Amino acid sequence: MTKTTAGGAIFPRLKALGVEHVFVNSGTDFPPIIEGLAQAAEAGLEMPAALTIGHEHVAMGMAHGAWLATGRLQAVMLHTNVGLANGAIGAINAAVDQVPILMMSGRTPTLEAGRFGARTVPIGWGQEMRDQTALVREASKWDYELRFPEQIEDALDRAAAIAQSTPSGPVYLSLPREALCEEVELRADPAPVMTPTAARAPEAAVEAAADLLAAAERPLIVAQRGCGDEAGWAALDRLARDWAIPVSDYWALENAVSQAHPAYVGADVGPWVAEADAALVIDSLAPWSPEMHAPSPAMRVVQLGPDPLMARTPIRNFRADVALATETGPGLVALEAAMKRRRSDGEALIAARRERVEAAARAAQAANRAIGEIAPGQPMTKGFVAARIGALIADEDATVLSELGVPLAPLGLTRPKQWRQEPHAGGLGWSFPCAMGMKLAAPERTVIASMGDGSYMFANPVACHQAAEAYGIAPLIVIVNNAGWGAVRQSVAGLYPEGAATRANRTPLTDLSPSPDFAAIARASRAWAERVERAEDLDAALAAALAETKAGRLALLDVAVAD
Repeated sequence: MTKTTAGGAIFPRLKALGVEHVFVNSGTDFPPIIEGLAQAAEAGLEMPAALTIGHEHVAMGMAHGAWLATGRLQAVMLHTNVGLANGAIGAINAAVDQVPILMMSGRTPTLEAGRFGARTVPIGWGQEMRDQTALVREASKWDYELRFPEQIEDALDRAAAIAQSTPSGPVYLSLPREALCEEVELRADPAPVMTPTAARAPEAAVEAAADLLAAAERPLIVAQRGCGDEAGWAALDRLARDWAIPVSDYWALENAVSQAHPAYVGADVGPWVAEADAALVIDSLAPWSPEMHAPSPAMRVVQLGPDPLMARTPIRNFRADVALATETGPGLVALEAAMKRRRSDGEALIAARRERVEAAARAAQAANRAIGEIAPGQPMTKGFVAARIGALIADEDATVLSELGVPLAPLGLTRPKQWRQEPHAGGLGWSFPCAMGMKLAAPERTVIASMGDGSYMFANPVACHQAAEAYGIAPLIVIVNNAGWGAVRQSVAGLYPEGAATRANRTPLTDLSPSPDFAAIARASRAWAERVERAEDLDAALAAALAETKAGRLALLDVAVAD
């Protein structure tokens, strides 16, 4: 097949760009895409798998998860303006998390008659917008509306290259139906015409960062979004261990060091920030909170990551005495090597702080374990559920995702990429579809998604369960159910600890009781599901649920918790 419609050219081009799955929620703008897809299949062209997803938010979450599992470009197709609006929360999450997703949506036909593909139903008038792209422009690195059908392959190539360039992130391509209906010549050479850019910190900047950190008496490392790759994980492990530098993971989105590391001091960054004279901030959107933490006036800061100044965030005024714009893993490898060359000069400083740092790490790790304990007969807590999940996956190649679900502290994770928290954008409904995308892309990996009961409802669970059954996707879903908006209650108590809302039996606007029968929702799509109300039943339920996922069936536990 050398010719097809512009709509039909999309899937073969995405395959040439390395896309393995396209998460699709189709509409009346899709006929030329669907017809072209069928023609390409008939002609035997290679194409990514096209997955029909029942809600756009689910499609975006699955693409997010597939990228977490593979590090490869993802693609999502949505339905005109209304589908794009449903996917906008996922776009915001992806932008803040620097996830390269090629978002496409149809655009209602411009013409009312006289051209093939013109409006044929009343929604063609109802879905017309002056600026459809405005729905996701702030969350997109690049956007474009296809003007002519012959542009389609070039537009996709450019979109893919920009999405994957440092710092990576979502891009958006609007696809008017008239242009999609016109015939185009397929490019003879399928190779992409553009290569994504990758950042590498200048050697002089790396040396300056190493000088600053090596000379510090009280250095600190804050790591919020992991280490980039396994080489970065190993480099940070050595750097913190050899130099006795405490590592805090304040509001961690991804684990950066083993929770048993001799320099791991947990999430409480405040005391360390207050005394540090130097800090290495690794890919952290907000490494501490200026409202709650008072950094030492003497502290000088190295910011390292794909976008160390977080340029898409209008206000972010953390120090950056040295800014290393680099892919995180290679940047850590380079910095650790530079520090190694200074090791002999720093021995006295290292010896002076090692005992104190390691004692603080032991105390912090003991406190983390205590979060996972409850007294006999007491109701379960999120920390208790986390500890039991940690015990369950101690020998597993596993990732735990948490969206207002189980906390990181009691899990006891020791390997890279075992933890993902919801993006700091806060778009709820992320954990469930993200886990599905991870499991789809890496079926051999154990994937456990934990979430609050409110987050489960935000995830469009019926659409999630339907897609999981349709495509044989089997993560373990753990709902920590406190029948309310626990994060909102905690926020109110934080601002008004002695206030009327805190004193009330029920905090206004946070109650979600009576809780639905979440297990019944899962069983409607033939998932394995169980409600757990007693602590003594949890281990057996978790083991049974994990066994079901290993047999290829999604499993859900609705766990009653007190917090």
